[in-house]
Amino acid sequence: MKRLHLHVSVEDLGTSIGFYSTLFGQGPSVTKPDYAKWMLDDPKVNFAISMRGAEAGLDHVGIQVESEGELRELAGRLKAAGQTTRDQEAASCCYAQSHKSWISDPSGLRWETFFTFGEATAYGEDDVPSDEPKAACCAPRADAKACC
Repeated sequence: MKRLHLHVSVEDLGTSIGFYSTLFGQGPSVTKPDYAKWMLDDPKVNFAISMRGAEAGLDHVGIQVESEGELRELAGRLKAAGQTTRDQEAASCCYAQSHKSWISDPSGLRWETFFTFGEATAYGEDDVPSDEPKAACCAPRADAKACC
């Protein structure tokens, strides 16, 4: 079963952890000095927040899959439709080890499809291609427009 992923940049991690813990009725499953994540079953979502220097607000959305085969299927559908994906093997990001495939929607919103197979001891970074500015893991592109 796939799980929706939402990553939000926040200004104050502690205050945001309190707010989202109240909203979801439970505390985060992962807490770090700059990051927190809830793996919720109702609704089925991987909801993450971080303080990584990005502007507060929606950072990116995604779909977390349960197998490498599901990841290949999702990326394959996009590629078959003529889309270009940025694929990563064994990326260390957001305190996890994952295989990923990134794409932007027509409005520039970044979508991450990923299969997580382990934990990482550091937040890590995504491997940003040389044609884009180097940014921290999960940071918005420099040319991305702010929401609302």
